[in-house]
Parts: sequence; C-alpha cells; structure tokens
Amino acid sequence: ACNQSVKFEDLMAVARDLGAAALATGHYVQSELVDGHRRLLRPLDSERDQSYFLFATTREQLEFLRFPLGGKTKSETRALAKEMGLEIAGKSDSQDICFVPEGRYIDLIAKIHPEVMAPGNIVDLDGNVLGSHQGVANYTIGQRRGLGIAAASPLYVIRLEPENRLVIVGPHEALRIFTVRLRDINWLGDSPLMKVAGGNGLAIEARVRSTRQPQPAVIQMRDGQVYVTLIAGEYGIAPGQACVFYADDNDEAEILGGGFVAEAIPAVFAA
Repeated sequence: ACNQSVKFEDLMAVARDLGAAALATGHYVQSELVDGHRRLLRPLDSERDQSYFLFATTREQLEFLRFPLGGKTKSETRALAKEMGLEIAGKSDSQDICFVPEGRYIDLIAKIHPEVMAPGNIVDLDGNVLGSHQGVANYTIGQRRGLGIAAASPLYVIRLEPENRLVIVGPHEALRIFTVRLRDINWLGDSPLMKVAGGNGLAIEARVRSTRQPQPAVIQMRDGQVYVTLIAGEYGIAPGQACVFYADDNDEAEILGGGFVAEAIPAVFAA
C-alpha cells in the first residue's frame, strides 16, 4: 500500500513535475520492453525478489519506472556501492516498515482502530467459549502460542471476527485454504482478465506470502468476482494479504498482477 499511495503516486508526481524522464527505484524486480510496452518480471536474485510487493504497479506507472538492481545480485550491488565509495555499502537490510517505530505494529493498529482492542471471547469452531482476550488485534491467523487457554491438543487461530470481538481457534488442518476471493485487482496481462479467466479459468502461478515460492493455481471470474484456487492449498491465509499472479509458461516468471484477499474460507467452514 505504501508503494501504491506514496512511492508510485506522490513521488512519481514530483518526478514528473521536475521533468524527469524516469523514476528509478532500488526494488529487486525487472522490467522489459516488449512490443513498445513494459512487462514486469521477477529479478535475477530470487533471494531478494520483491515482486510480491509490486503487483499493484499499473501499466502507466511501469512505462515511467526503472529497476536498475533487478538484473544484479545483492552482493554485486554492495560491491558496486563500495567501489563508488558509498557509506551505505555495508548497511544491513531493512526489516521493518518505515512508519512503524521499532516494529510495534500493535501500537499503530490501536491508534487507527481502537475498537479492535476491546475485550472479547476466544471460542472453538462450534462456538464454545474457551477463554477471553484483550483485543483481536493481539492475534494473527495461524497463531498457536500465547493464546492463554488450555486444551488437550494444539489449537491455532483460525479466524478473527472484529465485529463480534471473537477469536476463533481450532486444529491446524482447519487453517488449510484452497480458494480465495480477491478485491482491488490489478491485471497486467496482454488479454483482458474477463476474457482469459472465464469458463474454466486461466492456469497461473500464485503467491500469497512474500517468503513462499509461487505455486500452481487457477484464476477464474464468477459473477463478477475474481477467485484463485491454489492447487496444493496454503495454510493460514488472512484477509488483506496480497495474492500475486505469475505466468506459468516462461522461465522469467512474468508478473501478471494480483489483488488483495477479501475472503479466505478454511475448508472446515466450506459448505
């Protein structure tokens, strides 16, 4: 969201106002000019792949953006920085979000949405009350430790219902998800999404976490909604996560866009 609203919106507007020919960033991703239009590709250094965070980059933005580090490894980049005498050549990698001081995400959430810090109940899949909590914002999908409840077998956070102040827990298998419904789609494919994703859908590779490799999937449009079915499934997908699309027919893994998860229904809840 920071890339969408700040870097590639406000910063790009400043660059255009200054008469710049392009805006170069340090993201590890590549773009390639094909038939007069730019395609977005995964970088050479798969360990530094930041394509997951750039799925919302529009075609118009791609024409103005350049990613000079995408064709280099991180070690090559550091070597160049050292050769140029840059003080940050040995700078450690950034891990936190810049506007969240000391990585305390809960403080930011409590400030923006204080209502999610209201106490409520921890319940099982059948609605039985197992304990209480001091705010659903203190929990994440898939969490096991720190639940503060006793049980005969391990329990995990399966779902959060802020509107009901509920934390729903269950067995690990209840976290497995095969299909997600998406919102705010950005499509970078050559053919319209409605055309290629109709009927039986389009075979792609999809990624629902930045730390995982893309897996075989199918994207479909049904009743005006976009769904992605993960062939092998994935554990612990939460609403708000990005689901990024990659072409499955080339070695460079072109990024076809993506969307945000609007609904991820664990198999245990499926009708």
